[in-house]
Amino acid sequence: MFPPRFYQKNAVNLWPSGRGYKACFLVKYVYLYYTKKMKTLTKTLKLPFLNLNIVKAQEFSVLAQENCTLANEILSIGLKDRRKLTSKSFPNSLLNSSFVNQTIRNVLAKKTAKTFKRMPLETNNQNWDLVQVGSTWSIVVRPGKGSGKRIPLAVHASSHNEWLTALADGLAQKGSLKLVQSRKGIGYACLSVSLEVPETEKPDRWVGVDRGQNIPAVVSTPDGPVLFLKAGQIKHLRRTLSQDRKSLQKEGKHKTLKAREMREHRRITHVNHLLGKQIVALAKGQNAGIRLEDLSGIRKNARQRRSTKTDAGLNRDYWPFYQPETFISYKALAAGVFVEKVPAAYTSRTCHNCRHLGDRRGKTFSCTTCGYKAHADAVGAMNVRDWEGAYASLLVSGVRACSPGILEASPGGLYEPALNPVHGAPDKDRVSA
Repeated sequence: MFPPRFYQKNAVNLWPSGRGYKACFLVKYVYLYYTKKMKTLTKTLKLPFLNLNIVKAQEFSVLAQENCTLANEILSIGLKDRRKLTSKSFPNSLLNSSFVNQTIRNVLAKKTAKTFKRMPLETNNQNWDLVQVGSTWSIVVRPGKGSGKRIPLAVHASSHNEWLTALADGLAQKGSLKLVQSRKGIGYACLSVSLEVPETEKPDRWVGVDRGQNIPAVVSTPDGPVLFLKAGQIKHLRRTLSQDRKSLQKEGKHKTLKAREMREHRRITHVNHLLGKQIVALAKGQNAGIRLEDLSGIRKNARQRRSTKTDAGLNRDYWPFYQPETFISYKALAAGVFVEKVPAAYTSRTCHNCRHLGDRRGKTFSCTTCGYKAHADAVGAMNVRDWEGAYASLLVSGVRACSPGILEASPGGLYEPALNPVHGAPDKDRVSA
């Protein structure tokens, strides 16, 4: 291994030298590591087991049940004595000491748990390895007290191959490992992997994202069009569950209610993943950064009517504002897209044409100064996109207010595009950016 200065000096000469993909990737990685600021990107790869033989499958089932029994035994011990437990406290356990110690830590973290039906086998990064035999990836782990077992994994996504290759080449750091068995009996290995990626520079072009409950994401592109990413099934899922919750609670079907809540959570998480993928892909295709509204503390600061709080589809207390933001942030970091958060105040009530506060009635925005009319969420997305990092003090109807943007803005915005209609909006709400 050459010193870092050698790679930094000769990276350009070594890159096209034809010494193999791994060598070129290593040189490029080391060059970026010492020339740019790096950020840590952590990802969990959930990979199913690949064609386990009968012996390994039975052993995994026995160990999974043994781990769940151990967790319930630990839970039955008093809290003071529970904190003093180690692997030596369970000499007759079939599990390896590292898995026993991790189970003790997991039980201590679950302070309100009464019983465990499933407890995944978990260990730290020192007790498992990743190997590749041919084109098949496998993990080598010793969950029991015997010798280490090689468990082949089914890798379908191409992005997983890149992460596993980086992990095998030492460019990524491995974290904890979880061995999980689903209700259908399918085994999964959840690998935590951390990779240092170069920090993205702040761009000149932006994609503005206005987030809300009626329309989860309204995206304004750098060159004009505004896209409406709708997900009406979220409201439907919440309202349906709210209606069924009362009847299920009266009938005492708490297990069924819990299953319904978990299913709703999985569906909404899936929708937020899809929205995040679309926004990041759009920004990367436009060579632009992403500007998001900063919705921190919105549940405390924004008032709700009583009729709104009783509607499960509109109640802001149960709306996942933070989850889409985290999905967009880590997907953008992996794709090399810069993300910035801007204040959300008055973004959908400020005219994008003259920068004065206007009148918003439901979905419609109308400016009382210049007569500009548009969809309120589209106006908010364009104002988020053209944010310049400062508040411009405006005098509106004798009251000083704050509005984002710059005072001397061109009529078409910062990018002065051609007149492009909003995609997905009704004819009466079509606007030009």
